[in-house]
Amino acid sequence: MKIYQKTNITSGTLVHSGACVLRYIVINTKNTGGIVVSDAITATTPVVASFSANAPEGTYRFDCVMATGIYVDVSATSPDITVVWEKL
Repeated sequence: MKIYQKTNITSGTLVHSGACVLRYIVINTKNTGGIVVSDAITATTPVVASFSANAPEGTYRFDCVMATGIYVDVSATSPDITVVWEKL
């Protein structure tokens, strides 16, 4: 059985440092600004995903190996985002 981790964020956040798998990004409340997901430990490149301000609420599946970590940068006002990931 796979065990996934979840991290709920409301601002720019280092979700995990080190190799892992990004499973899902869940936008729980309507986004009012941009969301950028990077394979990094800071808001930098490489960018794995970018959501615009009009991205609808929902679950977005990635199943993407992240070599460095997961950093989620937000320019939204009070977003409610859940990142689901797995340790390697």
